This record gives sequence, structure tokens and C-alpha cells, in this order.
Amino acid sequence: MIIDTAFARELAAHLLEINAVILRPNEPFTWASGWNSPIYCDNRLTLHYPEIRNKIAKKFVEIISEKFPDTEVITGTATAGIPHAAWVADMLNKPMAYVRAKAKAYGMGNQIEGGVAKGQPTVVIEDLVSTGGSAISVINALQFVGADVQAIISIFNYGFDKSVENFEKVNVPVYNLTDYSTLVDVAVEKGFVTSDDLEHLADWRNHPDTWPN
Repeated sequence: MIIDTAFARELAAHLLEINAVILRPNEPFTWASGWNSPIYCDNRLTLHYPEIRNKIAKKFVEIISEKFPDTEVITGTATAGIPHAAWVADMLNKPMAYVRAKAKAYGMGNQIEGGVAKGQPTVVIEDLVSTGGSAISVINALQFVGADVQAIISIFNYGFDKSVENFEKVNVPVYNLTDYSTLVDVAVEKGFVTSDDLEHLADWRNHPDTWPN
């Protein structure tokens, strides 16, 4: 769900301009999953741009303050969500935690670092949502210890039907600062791709596992 469409377009433009998102509809990338993709997204590049990362953090804060004022802990996803969660927690003067992909095999064996107590409301900061698998594993880890996961808020969401289904199963709402549809629209407007590429890009969004066949 996009709350602020004007900001979504502004952020999409920033991501394109700094090459955090690259569109190559005619020279596909190959993802680790084996999917062919006309898009590559690396939101870690926003860390290099103080003005952009500050805008992102402020928008996260705005959404949390408006939608989830009773949240007590800001939780980041490892690793790309951690810095953004830290800035948001600092701005809100709230505790911060992060969730590893899996529990450590040494020491205390923690999967959740920083701590989220049973019954504590928390919002999860994610940099990128594709199928939702990694975010769902974070939700599962937090719910296992009894935390109240109020929402996932991501910088960018591909908007796959699969991710929508996954989040509905765990009954956790997802808010996005920007998404694939917005980005493609802005990319055409600013000349990163042409209108002739739209059908190709839409087809990938609808059938990412079989595209471009």
C-alpha cells in the first residue's frame, strides 16, 4: 500500500537517478532465484546519499507516527533494513532491534538482536519486498517470541501477487514508500525507458517466474 503518491514518485526518481534501481527490459538480469528480470534493485546505494536517506527515514517516521503511534520498538531486517531502522528509532527516540536470517550458531544463539519483549508492539523496516519470503521469516521470528508485529514498511515493493498472498496469511499489513508500478511510470516520464517497453515490463510483473517466455 502506498500512502503518499507524490512522495512515491519523488523517491522513484531518486532511485533511478542514483542507479539504486536499473531497468533493462531488453537485457535482463538474472536473480539468485534463477528468474530473468528487467529490473535490478539495490537500495543500499541510498546509504551513500544523506539527503535521500534522510527523506526515507522521515517518511518512515511519518507513517509510524500516524498509523502506529503505540509502537514501542523499531525492528530492522538484516542486513539492508538495519541502518534505516536505526535512523528511524533515533528520530522517534525508541528502542531498536534487528532480526537475523537465522539464529547464530554460537554465543547466545540469538536471532533477534536488541530484543523485542512478549506483547511489545513493533514495526518492521524492510528495504525491499519481492515475494515477501524474507520479511515473513522476520515476522515469524518476532511472533514466536510473542511480539506484536504491527506492520512491515518497505522502501520498495515489486508488488507480486505471491507477496500479497503471503502477507495476508500472517495478517500483517504492508506499507511501501514506492513500488514497481510507480517506478515504471516515472521511468517512462524521465526517459529511462520508452513507452514501447511498457508491455514487456508489465508482463514480467505479472509472470516473473516464466518471463520472457
